Amino acid sequence: MPIWGAAADGSVILSFCHLPTTRFRYPPPDFNLLPPVSAYCCSSFFNKKFSPMIGTHSQSDHFHGLKVKALGSYGGNNKPIAPLQFESPTGQLLSQIMQTHPHLLPAAIDQQLEQLQSDQEGQKSEKQTSSQDLLYRRIAEVREKERQKSLEEIIYCCVVQKFIENDILMIPKISPSSYPSGQVDSWPNQEQKLEAIHSPDAMEMIHSHLTLILGERLVGPLNTTVEISKLKLGKLYAASIMYGYFLKRVDERYQLELTMNTLPKKKIPDQRILEGLKPSPFWDMDSLVQISADDEGFNDDDVEEGRSYKLRSYVMYLDAETLQRYATIRSNEAISLIENQTQSLFGRPDVRMTEDGRLDTSNDDVVGISFCGLTMLVLEAVAFGSSLWEAESYVECKYHFVIN
Repeated sequence: MPIWGAAADGSVILSFCHLPTTRFRYPPPDFNLLPPVSAYCCSSFFNKKFSPMIGTHSQSDHFHGLKVKALGSYGGNNKPIAPLQFESPTGQLLSQIMQTHPHLLPAAIDQQLEQLQSDQEGQKSEKQTSSQDLLYRRIAEVREKERQKSLEEIIYCCVVQKFIENDILMIPKISPSSYPSGQVDSWPNQEQKLEAIHSPDAMEMIHSHLTLILGERLVGPLNTTVEISKLKLGKLYAASIMYGYFLKRVDERYQLELTMNTLPKKKIPDQRILEGLKPSPFWDMDSLVQISADDEGFNDDDVEEGRSYKLRSYVMYLDAETLQRYATIRSNEAISLIENQTQSLFGRPDVRMTEDGRLDTSNDDVVGISFCGLTMLVLEAVAFGSSLWEAESYVECKYHFVIN
Protein backbone atom coordinates (compact mmCIF):
# COMPACT_ATOMS: atom_id res chain seq x y z
CA MET A 1 0.00 0.00 0.00
CA PRO A 2 1.63 3.29 -1.00
CA ILE A 3 2.14 5.98 1.57
CA TRP A 4 1.36 9.56 0.63
CA GLY A 5 4.72 10.78 -0.34
CA ALA A 6 7.46 12.44 1.49
CA ALA A 7 8.18 13.83 -1.97
CA ALA A 8 7.20 17.44 -1.58
CA ASP A 9 7.43 18.29 -5.27
CA GLY A 10 4.17 16.47 -5.96
CA SER A 11 5.69 14.23 -8.61
CA VAL A 12 6.40 10.99 -6.79
CA ILE A 13 4.47 8.57 -4.59
CA LEU A 14 6.70 6.34 -2.53
CA SER A 15 5.78 2.77 -1.65
CA PHE A 16 6.92 1.46 1.70
CA CYS A 17 5.12 -1.87 1.72
CA HIS A 18 8.41 -3.80 1.67
CA LEU A 19 10.65 -1.32 3.42
CA PRO A 20 11.39 -1.21 7.14
CA THR A 21 11.91 2.53 7.51
CA THR A 22 11.47 5.82 5.74
CA ARG A 23 12.76 9.33 6.05
CA PHE A 24 11.18 12.70 5.62
CA ARG A 25 12.07 14.92 2.69
CA TYR A 26 12.26 18.61 3.27
CA PRO A 27 10.78 20.69 0.43
CA PRO A 28 13.42 21.98 -1.98
CA PRO A 29 14.15 25.73 -2.00
CA ASP A 30 12.21 26.25 -5.24
CA PHE A 31 9.26 24.20 -4.00
CA ASN A 32 6.00 25.72 -5.24
CA LEU A 33 3.03 23.99 -3.69
CA LEU A 34 0.38 26.63 -4.29
CA PRO A 35 -0.67 28.28 -7.54
CA PRO A 36 -0.39 32.06 -7.81
CA VAL A 37 -3.20 33.76 -5.97
CA SER A 38 -6.02 34.52 -8.23
CA ALA A 39 11.81 10.58 23.63
CA TYR A 40 10.62 11.14 26.94
CA CYS A 41 11.14 8.44 29.56
CA CYS A 42 8.30 6.00 30.17
CA SER A 43 7.06 7.67 33.33
CA SER A 44 6.92 11.20 31.89
CA PHE A 45 5.02 10.67 28.63
CA PHE A 46 1.61 11.15 30.22
CA ASN A 47 0.31 14.24 31.94
CA LYS A 48 -1.42 13.26 35.16
CA LYS A 49 -3.53 16.38 35.66
CA PHE A 50 -5.40 17.14 32.47
CA SER A 51 -9.10 16.60 31.81
CA PRO A 52 -9.70 14.90 28.45
CA MET A 53 -12.55 15.45 26.05
CA ILE A 54 -14.03 12.32 24.54
CA GLY A 55 -15.50 11.88 21.09
CA THR A 56 -16.85 8.98 19.09
CA HIS A 57 -13.43 7.35 18.85
CA SER A 58 -10.92 8.25 21.48
CA GLN A 59 -7.99 6.88 23.34
CA SER A 60 -5.91 7.87 26.32
CA ASP A 61 -2.63 7.06 27.94
CA HIS A 62 -1.00 6.95 31.33
CA PHE A 63 -3.12 9.46 33.25
CA HIS A 64 -4.49 9.52 36.78
CA GLY A 65 -7.61 11.21 38.10
CA LEU A 66 -9.17 11.68 34.67
CA LYS A 67 -12.35 13.67 34.21
CA VAL A 68 -14.66 13.31 31.26
CA LYS A 69 -16.67 15.88 29.35
CA ALA A 70 -18.36 15.90 26.00
CA LEU A 71 -16.36 16.72 22.91
CA GLY A 72 -17.24 19.84 20.98
CA SER A 73 -18.45 19.58 17.42
CA TYR A 74 -17.51 20.99 14.04
CA GLY A 75 -20.27 23.04 12.52
CA GLY A 76 -22.82 21.77 15.05
CA ASN A 77 -22.44 18.13 14.01
CA ASN A 78 -20.84 15.54 16.24
CA LYS A 79 -17.53 14.38 14.81
CA PRO A 80 -15.14 11.68 15.99
CA ILE A 81 -12.23 12.95 18.00
CA ALA A 82 -9.75 11.51 15.48
CA PRO A 83 -10.18 10.74 11.78
CA LEU A 84 -8.71 7.23 12.05
CA GLN A 85 -11.07 4.71 13.64
CA PHE A 86 -9.95 1.74 15.69
CA GLU A 87 -10.34 -1.71 14.15
CA SER A 88 -8.56 -4.16 16.44
CA PRO A 89 -10.21 -5.58 19.58
CA THR A 90 -7.47 -3.90 21.61
CA GLY A 91 -8.12 -0.48 20.10
CA GLN A 92 -11.87 -0.80 20.50
CA LEU A 93 -11.48 -1.97 24.09
CA LEU A 94 -9.30 1.00 25.03
CA SER A 95 -11.73 3.35 23.32
CA GLN A 96 -14.62 1.93 25.35
CA ILE A 97 -12.64 2.11 28.59
CA MET A 98 -11.76 5.71 27.85
CA GLN A 99 -15.42 6.62 27.59
CA THR A 100 -16.85 4.51 30.43
CA HIS A 101 -14.08 3.92 32.98
CA PRO A 102 -11.30 6.45 32.28
CA HIS A 103 -9.67 5.84 35.67
CA LEU A 104 -8.86 2.30 34.50
CA LEU A 105 -7.25 3.41 31.26
CA PRO A 106 -3.59 3.69 32.41
CA ALA A 107 -3.62 0.15 33.76
CA ALA A 108 -5.52 -1.07 30.69
CA ILE A 109 -2.88 0.26 28.30
CA ASP A 110 -0.02 -1.28 30.25
CA GLN A 111 -1.96 -4.52 30.56
CA GLN A 112 -2.51 -4.70 26.81
CA LEU A 113 1.20 -4.16 26.20
CA GLU A 114 2.04 -6.86 28.74
CA GLN A 115 -0.40 -9.20 27.03
CA LEU A 116 1.20 -8.55 23.65
CA GLN A 117 4.60 -9.31 25.16
CA SER A 118 3.29 -12.50 26.75
CA ASP A 119 1.66 -13.66 23.52
CA GLN A 120 4.85 -13.05 21.57
CA GLU A 121 7.01 -14.93 24.06
CA GLY A 122 4.51 -17.78 24.23
CA GLN A 123 4.51 -18.15 20.47
CA LYS A 124 8.29 -18.27 20.36
CA SER A 125 8.36 -21.02 22.97
CA GLU A 126 5.90 -23.24 21.12
CA LYS A 127 7.39 -26.30 19.49
CA GLN A 128 6.00 -27.68 16.29
CA THR A 129 6.59 -30.96 14.53
CA SER A 130 7.67 -31.13 10.91
CA SER A 131 4.12 -32.03 9.86
CA GLN A 132 2.86 -28.85 11.50
CA ASP A 133 5.48 -26.51 10.08
CA LEU A 134 3.37 -24.98 7.30
CA LEU A 135 0.23 -24.61 9.40
CA TYR A 136 2.22 -23.23 12.31
CA ARG A 137 3.91 -20.62 10.13
CA ARG A 138 0.58 -19.45 8.77
CA ILE A 139 -0.94 -19.20 12.24
CA ALA A 140 2.15 -17.36 13.45
CA GLU A 141 1.88 -14.88 10.58
CA VAL A 142 -1.76 -14.17 11.40
CA ARG A 143 -0.95 -13.67 15.06
CA GLU A 144 1.93 -11.37 14.23
CA LYS A 145 -0.28 -9.21 12.02
CA GLU A 146 -2.87 -9.02 14.79
CA ARG A 147 -0.21 -7.96 17.29
CA GLN A 148 1.13 -5.35 14.92
CA LYS A 149 -2.34 -3.89 14.37
CA SER A 150 -2.99 -3.79 18.11
CA LEU A 151 0.37 -2.14 18.66
CA GLU A 152 -0.33 0.49 16.00
CA GLU A 153 -3.62 1.41 17.61
CA ILE A 154 -2.09 1.61 21.07
CA ILE A 155 0.48 4.04 19.67
CA TYR A 156 -2.27 5.97 17.89
CA CYS A 157 -4.15 6.09 21.18
CA CYS A 158 -1.12 7.77 22.76
CA VAL A 159 -0.86 10.29 19.92
CA VAL A 160 -4.54 11.20 20.07
CA GLN A 161 -4.32 11.57 23.83
CA LYS A 162 -1.62 14.19 23.44
CA PHE A 163 -4.06 16.26 21.38
CA ILE A 164 -6.77 15.73 24.00
CA GLU A 165 -4.38 16.74 26.76
CA ASN A 166 -3.78 20.07 25.04
CA ASP A 167 -7.48 20.57 24.27
CA ILE A 168 -6.84 20.37 20.51
CA LEU A 169 -9.53 19.11 18.15
CA MET A 170 -8.01 17.07 15.36
CA ILE A 171 -8.93 17.99 11.80
CA PRO A 172 -11.75 15.76 10.50
CA LYS A 173 -11.80 13.94 7.19
CA ILE A 174 -11.51 16.34 4.27
CA SER A 175 -14.24 15.67 1.71
CA PRO A 176 -15.23 18.30 -0.88
CA SER A 177 -18.78 16.90 -1.01
CA SER A 178 -19.22 17.81 2.66
CA TYR A 179 -18.61 21.48 1.95
CA PRO A 180 -21.00 23.03 -0.60
CA SER A 181 -18.85 26.16 -0.81
CA GLY A 182 -15.87 24.04 -1.86
CA GLN A 183 -13.70 25.39 0.97
CA VAL A 184 -12.76 22.56 3.30
CA ASP A 185 -11.05 24.35 6.19
CA SER A 186 -14.07 24.95 8.41
CA TRP A 187 -12.25 23.72 11.50
CA PRO A 188 -11.56 26.13 14.39
CA ASN A 189 -8.31 28.07 14.53
CA GLN A 190 -6.07 26.36 17.09
CA GLU A 191 -2.74 27.77 16.00
CA GLN A 192 -1.71 28.91 19.48
CA LYS A 193 -2.53 25.54 21.04
CA LEU A 194 -0.60 23.68 18.35
CA GLU A 195 2.41 25.94 18.79
CA ALA A 196 2.34 25.67 22.59
CA ILE A 197 3.24 21.96 22.58
CA HIS A 198 6.69 22.66 21.08
CA SER A 199 9.73 24.24 22.64
CA PRO A 200 10.58 27.81 21.54
CA ASP A 201 13.63 26.48 19.71
CA ALA A 202 11.56 23.95 17.78
CA MET A 203 8.94 26.57 16.93
CA GLU A 204 11.58 28.69 15.21
CA MET A 205 12.33 25.81 12.87
CA ILE A 206 8.62 25.08 12.38
CA HIS A 207 8.07 28.69 11.34
CA SER A 208 10.91 28.29 8.86
CA HIS A 209 9.18 25.15 7.58
CA LEU A 210 5.96 27.13 7.06
CA THR A 211 7.80 29.98 5.38
CA LEU A 212 9.49 27.60 2.98
CA ILE A 213 6.12 26.09 2.03
CA LEU A 214 4.01 29.24 1.84
CA GLY A 215 6.71 31.74 0.97
CA GLU A 216 5.51 35.32 0.76
CA ARG A 217 1.92 34.13 1.07
CA LEU A 218 2.51 33.67 4.80
CA VAL A 219 2.39 37.44 5.29
CA GLY A 220 -0.59 37.96 2.98
CA PRO A 221 -4.31 37.84 3.82
CA LEU A 222 -4.87 34.58 5.72
CA ASN A 223 -8.46 34.27 4.51
CA THR A 224 -7.41 34.15 0.87
CA THR A 225 -8.57 30.86 -0.64
CA VAL A 226 -6.64 28.83 -3.18
CA GLU A 227 -7.45 25.61 -4.98
CA ILE A 228 -5.12 22.67 -4.49
CA SER A 229 -5.32 18.94 -5.14
CA LYS A 230 -5.91 16.52 -2.28
CA LEU A 231 -2.88 14.57 -3.49
CA LYS A 232 -0.58 17.54 -2.87
CA LEU A 233 -2.22 18.24 0.47
CA GLY A 234 -1.71 14.62 1.47
CA LYS A 235 1.95 14.69 0.50
CA LEU A 236 2.48 17.92 2.40
CA TYR A 237 0.74 16.49 5.47
CA ALA A 238 2.77 13.26 5.45
CA ALA A 239 6.05 15.12 4.90
CA SER A 240 5.22 17.49 7.77
CA ILE A 241 4.51 14.53 10.08
CA MET A 242 7.96 13.16 9.28
CA TYR A 243 9.47 16.60 9.86
CA GLY A 244 7.77 16.85 13.26
CA TYR A 245 9.04 13.37 14.17
CA PHE A 246 12.60 14.35 13.26
CA LEU A 247 12.36 17.72 14.98
CA LYS A 248 11.13 16.27 18.28
CA ARG A 249 13.83 13.65 18.20
CA VAL A 250 16.68 16.08 17.63
CA ASP A 251 15.20 18.70 19.97
CA GLU A 252 15.23 16.20 22.85
CA ARG A 253 18.92 15.62 22.30
CA TYR A 254 19.58 19.35 21.97
CA GLN A 255 17.71 20.18 25.20
CA LEU A 256 19.58 17.42 27.04
CA GLU A 257 22.99 18.64 25.88
CA LEU A 258 21.99 22.22 26.65
CA THR A 259 21.05 21.24 30.20
CA MET A 260 24.23 19.23 30.69
CA ASN A 261 26.36 21.96 29.10
CA THR A 262 27.81 19.52 26.58
CA LEU A 263 26.95 21.39 23.38
CA PRO A 264 29.68 21.44 20.72
CA LYS A 265 32.30 24.13 21.26
CA LYS A 266 33.59 24.48 17.72
CA LYS A 267 31.65 25.92 14.82
CA ILE A 268 31.27 23.66 11.79
CA PRO A 269 30.57 25.08 8.32
CA ASP A 270 26.92 24.90 7.29
CA GLN A 271 27.57 22.75 4.25
CA ARG A 272 28.74 19.84 6.41
CA ILE A 273 25.12 18.91 6.98
CA LEU A 274 25.04 17.23 3.58
CA GLU A 275 28.55 15.78 3.59
CA GLY A 276 28.78 12.01 3.69
CA LEU A 277 25.09 11.31 3.16
CA LYS A 278 24.53 8.37 0.89
CA PRO A 279 21.97 8.54 -1.94
CA SER A 280 18.64 7.05 -0.95
CA PRO A 281 15.39 6.19 -2.78
CA PHE A 282 13.59 8.29 -0.16
CA TRP A 283 15.15 11.63 -1.07
CA ASP A 284 17.32 13.47 -3.53
CA MET A 285 20.42 15.10 -2.15
CA ASP A 286 19.29 18.61 -3.10
CA SER A 287 16.09 18.47 -1.06
CA LEU A 288 17.18 16.86 2.21
CA VAL A 289 16.87 19.02 5.31
CA GLN A 290 17.65 22.36 3.74
CA ILE A 291 18.11 24.38 6.92
CA SER A 292 19.45 27.91 6.80
CA ALA A 293 21.74 29.36 9.41
CA ASP A 294 20.34 31.41 12.28
CA ASP A 295 19.01 34.76 11.15
CA GLU A 296 20.96 36.51 13.87
CA GLY A 297 24.15 34.79 12.83
CA PHE A 298 26.56 32.81 14.93
CA ASN A 299 30.26 32.95 15.61
CA ASP A 300 32.83 31.35 17.82
CA ASP A 301 32.77 34.30 20.24
CA ASP A 302 29.23 33.35 21.23
CA VAL A 303 30.45 29.96 22.44
CA GLU A 304 33.51 31.36 24.17
CA GLU A 305 31.36 33.87 26.06
CA GLY A 306 28.96 31.12 27.14
CA ARG A 307 25.99 32.18 25.05
CA SER A 308 23.90 29.29 23.82
CA TYR A 309 23.03 28.92 20.18
CA LYS A 310 19.80 27.80 18.63
CA LEU A 311 18.46 24.41 17.65
CA ARG A 312 18.96 25.23 13.98
CA SER A 313 22.67 25.77 14.56
CA TYR A 314 22.83 22.56 16.57
CA VAL A 315 21.40 20.62 13.63
CA MET A 316 24.22 22.08 11.54
CA TYR A 317 26.68 20.39 13.88
CA LEU A 318 25.27 16.90 13.45
CA ASP A 319 27.41 14.59 11.36
CA ALA A 320 25.88 12.88 8.34
CA GLU A 321 25.39 9.53 10.06
CA THR A 322 23.59 11.07 13.04
CA LEU A 323 21.42 13.26 10.84
CA GLN A 324 20.46 10.30 8.69
CA ARG A 325 19.57 8.25 11.77
CA TYR A 326 17.46 11.02 13.30
CA ALA A 327 15.62 11.53 10.02
CA THR A 328 14.58 7.87 9.93
CA ILE A 329 11.19 6.62 11.09
CA ARG A 330 12.18 3.78 13.42
CA SER A 331 9.30 1.32 13.17
CA ASN A 332 6.95 -0.15 10.60
CA GLU A 333 4.09 0.64 12.97
CA ALA A 334 4.89 4.36 12.87
CA ILE A 335 5.15 4.26 9.07
CA SER A 336 1.77 2.57 8.88
CA LEU A 337 0.22 5.18 11.17
CA ILE A 338 1.53 8.02 9.01
CA GLU A 339 -0.01 6.37 5.98
CA ASN A 340 -3.32 5.58 7.66
CA GLN A 341 -3.67 8.98 9.31
CA THR A 342 -3.04 10.71 5.97
CA GLN A 343 -5.45 8.49 4.07
CA SER A 344 -8.10 8.91 6.76
CA LEU A 345 -7.95 12.66 6.13
CA PHE A 346 -7.62 12.79 2.36
CA GLY A 347 -8.73 9.35 1.18
CA ARG A 348 -6.76 7.00 -1.06
CA PRO A 349 -5.14 8.78 -3.99
CA ASP A 350 -6.67 8.10 -7.38
CA VAL A 351 -3.42 7.77 -9.29
CA ARG A 352 -2.76 5.71 -12.40
CA MET A 353 0.38 4.81 -14.27
CA THR A 354 0.39 5.84 -17.93
CA GLU A 355 1.93 3.77 -20.71
CA ASP A 356 5.01 5.98 -20.78
CA GLY A 357 5.58 5.45 -17.05
CA ARG A 358 4.23 8.76 -15.79
CA LEU A 359 1.72 9.21 -12.99
CA ASP A 360 -1.75 10.29 -14.05
CA THR A 361 -3.41 12.41 -11.35
CA SER A 362 -6.15 13.87 -13.53
CA ASN A 363 -8.85 12.23 -11.40
CA ASP A 364 -7.56 13.76 -8.19
CA ASP A 365 -10.04 16.02 -6.37
CA VAL A 366 -9.29 19.72 -6.07
CA VAL A 367 -10.35 21.50 -2.89
CA GLY A 368 -10.38 25.08 -1.74
CA ILE A 369 -8.40 25.99 1.35
CA SER A 370 -7.35 29.29 2.91
CA PHE A 371 -3.78 30.10 3.87
CA CYS A 372 -4.91 30.02 7.49
CA GLY A 373 -6.35 26.53 6.99
CA LEU A 374 -3.20 25.37 5.23
CA THR A 375 -1.11 26.66 8.11
CA MET A 376 -3.33 24.77 10.56
CA LEU A 377 -2.96 21.60 8.50
CA VAL A 378 0.83 21.79 8.57
CA LEU A 379 0.94 22.63 12.28
CA GLU A 380 -1.28 19.65 13.11
CA ALA A 381 0.91 17.35 11.03
CA VAL A 382 4.07 18.55 12.78
CA ALA A 383 2.38 18.09 16.16
CA PHE A 384 1.26 14.60 15.12
CA GLY A 385 4.84 13.70 14.18
CA SER A 386 6.19 15.07 17.44
CA SER A 387 3.63 13.10 19.46
CA LEU A 388 4.32 10.01 17.36
CA TRP A 389 7.96 10.06 18.42
CA GLU A 390 6.94 10.33 22.09
CA ALA A 391 4.32 7.60 21.80
CA GLU A 392 6.64 5.25 19.97
CA SER A 393 9.31 5.77 22.63
CA TYR A 394 6.87 5.16 25.48
CA VAL A 395 5.47 1.96 24.01
CA GLU A 396 9.00 0.76 23.23
CA CYS A 397 9.75 0.99 26.96
CA LYS A 398 6.94 -1.44 27.67
CA TYR A 399 7.04 -3.66 24.59
CA HIS A 400 10.21 -3.89 22.54
CA PHE A 401 9.30 -3.67 18.87
CA VAL A 402 11.70 -1.12 17.37
CA ILE A 403 14.38 -2.75 15.25
CA ASN A 404 17.69 -0.93 15.65
